Amino acid sequence: MQALDWIVLIVTLLAIVVYGTYKTRGSKNVQDYIRGGSEAKWWAIGLSVMATQASAITFLSTPGQAFHSGMGFVQFYFGLPIAMIIICMVFIPLYHRLKVYTAYEFLENRFDLKTRTLTAILFLVQRGLAAGITIFAPAIILSAVLGWNLLLLNIIIGILVIIYTVSGGTKAVSVTQKHQMTVIFTGMFIAFFIIVSKLPADISFTKALDIAGASGKMEILDFSFNLNNRYTFWTGIIGGTFLMLSYFGTDQSQVQRYLSGKSVKEMQMGLIFNGILKIPMQFFILLVGVMVFVFYQFNEAPVNFNPTATDIVLNSEYAEEYKQLQEEQKQIFNDKKQLITNYAATGNQDMQAYIATANATSDDLRNEARELIDKAGESQNIKVESNDKDYVFIHFILNNLPRGLIGLLLAVILSAAMSSTASELNALASTTTLDLYKRNTSEKSELQMVKVSKLFTLLWGIIAIGIACVANLAENLIQLVNIIGSIFYGNVLGVFLLAFFFKFVKGQAVFVAALITQVIVIALFFLNEYEVINLPFLWLNFVGCAIVIAIASLIQGVFKSN
Repeated sequence: MQALDWIVLIVTLLAIVVYGTYKTRGSKNVQDYIRGGSEAKWWAIGLSVMATQASAITFLSTPGQAFHSGMGFVQFYFGLPIAMIIICMVFIPLYHRLKVYTAYEFLENRFDLKTRTLTAILFLVQRGLAAGITIFAPAIILSAVLGWNLLLLNIIIGILVIIYTVSGGTKAVSVTQKHQMTVIFTGMFIAFFIIVSKLPADISFTKALDIAGASGKMEILDFSFNLNNRYTFWTGIIGGTFLMLSYFGTDQSQVQRYLSGKSVKEMQMGLIFNGILKIPMQFFILLVGVMVFVFYQFNEAPVNFNPTATDIVLNSEYAEEYKQLQEEQKQIFNDKKQLITNYAATGNQDMQAYIATANATSDDLRNEARELIDKAGESQNIKVESNDKDYVFIHFILNNLPRGLIGLLLAVILSAAMSSTASELNALASTTTLDLYKRNTSEKSELQMVKVSKLFTLLWGIIAIGIACVANLAENLIQLVNIIGSIFYGNVLGVFLLAFFFKFVKGQAVFVAALITQVIVIALFFLNEYEVINLPFLWLNFVGCAIVIAIASLIQGVFKSN
């Protein structure tokens, strides 16, 4: 990085932190600190909701997902508009009528205190883990690519978020997220146009799409019922709907965003705005990844995009084997480049089979490289991430963007990390303060509650930094966050649906059913991980929801008198 990149990066991040702290200083009551004064407009709610979900993981992992697997991941979001409509019709009017500060407060009104406490604790567990990952994700990748100290990066990102989130609460989160989303959209659009401009002069955007299609990257819809495929139309519509219902309807990090709205209409319009814009946004980010793939059909790419992994294997007993793979990769690249150039010039559809074969050969070689990296890590007793999906986009940024724009794109990644982490810390503190502390202590003044909420924000910030410092990479970071959510969300959503639609079910039955269901869902997850059963993680949202409703109804039916 050059001096200009450092200036752009530091000025952008500090401006967001200082602005958010200055604009929201001096909150002295719970209404202002936790609900942002209930004065947010619909567009601010929509951007805040999007910024909360669009973490750094979105902008690091999603392009890499498209680079390796194509556009099919967009199907994951197909259930989002359905979920938004249901939440606008059912959840928001009820939350607003009861004037709740947290989603779990409603459950005490409907069931009892222990059900409220249990769902709040389930939220704190999964969202606390997710908050650590949203800090860790950009830190581990930037440290590997730029050589920055990982521990220091975790601490810096965490402290920047803590400063303005503690200072201004929900209002600070909303105020800063508007500017963070501006930075994010600006950076991603610039990156997209630069990628397209860097393609060969005779490769137009249309031809780039043809090349991506010939390589199998433009297969968006999969209507199969194959459970071995994580992302299909049906998985997105069914599993995705239940996941989005849980996330946007019962997760306090999102509920708190729209409860800050001026009215029911503003809240509903904010969520509809998110529902309309989210799928195109994800489609665009995936398309950026596909264009990066096309770019590397004409520009040589490394065998593995993680530079730390490459350094480890080249300093091991497997160095010669790895160098041989690098030489083979060069030959494959040259052959495939000529093949794709001819295809772009002639449009000969018969050549697609040859392109598919070349891509398969290249993928096999990359898999061999990953195996060597894993062996090198084991032989040196070093934890190393051989899966390089999360490193593809950052590699392109650092090696192909002009000076100044590198700083801007890094600011995009860190702004996304800050925006989602701030929402999570804000929601964690609010839930801890209102659902656990306030509900189980004597009455406190407004000023005391604000001070306690600030203290819990600081505490959860420290916990998130701690989790980030001991975290480890999964197959793909964006999948890891969704896996954690899927383990808990279905159960919690089922409890809320019982509260809304199953009036005969009482608190004791729901509480016992929720405990049993959580154990079952965790067991199903591990059975799938060890390949005893085949149940993609997205289906856990539907299964968990169905199980808790069935068990609670059964228990209530058996013990009608309770």
